[in-house]
Amino acid sequence: MKNIEIDEELYQYIATNTQYIGESASAILRRLLSFDTEASAETVTVNESNEQQEDKAPPAEALAAVENEAKAEAVAEKMTAVKTSHETVFNFINKEELAMQRGAVGRFLLILAALYRAHPEHFSVVTEISGRDRLYFANSENKLAESGSSTKPRQIPESPFWVITNSNTTRKKMMLTKASISLGYSDSDVEKIRELL
Repeated sequence: MKNIEIDEELYQYIATNTQYIGESASAILRRLLSFDTEASAETVTVNESNEQQEDKAPPAEALAAVENEAKAEAVAEKMTAVKTSHETVFNFINKEELAMQRGAVGRFLLILAALYRAHPEHFSVVTEISGRDRLYFANSENKLAESGSSTKPRQIPESPFWVITNSNTTRKKMMLTKASISLGYSDSDVEKIRELL
C-alpha cells in the first residue's frame, strides 16, 4: 500500500462516490476507473517527481490507463462547460417553498428542479450517477424501475428527468452532493446545496 497526496476537490469527489461504510479509497477509484476489483499483483511506486520506480504496466493495463484518462478528460470537459454557465442553483431556490415542504422527498425534488433550471443543457450528467446495484437518475421512470425493486421513481419537476426517492435522507444528501459536483459547483456551494435538504 502506497500513500499519495491529492487535493481537496479530488478527495471530496472520491468521498462522495463511497457506496458503503468502510469502502476504501482504492476500491472506490478502481470502481470509478473500471479497473479490476481485485488488487493488482504489480505495485507501482510514485515518488515526488511522479516517476515510476518499478516495472512499467503491461500493454493491457497501459491501454486501460489511456481509456481511463480519456474518460477523465471527457468529464473535465463537461465540468468546464458547466462552469461557464452564469446561472447557479441559488438563483432558482425558493427557501419559502422549501420550508413549506412536509418531508425530505419534497425538498429533494425542489432542489433538483432548481439544479435543472440552472443547468438544463448539462443536467444529463447526473444520469451517470449510480449506486452499486441501481441507477439514481434516468430519463424515464421505467429505466429506474428496472434498475432495482421499490425505487419509487419521481419526475423532477419541470424536467424530463426522474430520480429514485425511496432512499434515506443521508443517501439523498449524497445524491445532491454528486449532482452538484457533476454540475461544477465548488465545495462550499456543494455544502450549501446539501444543507438545503
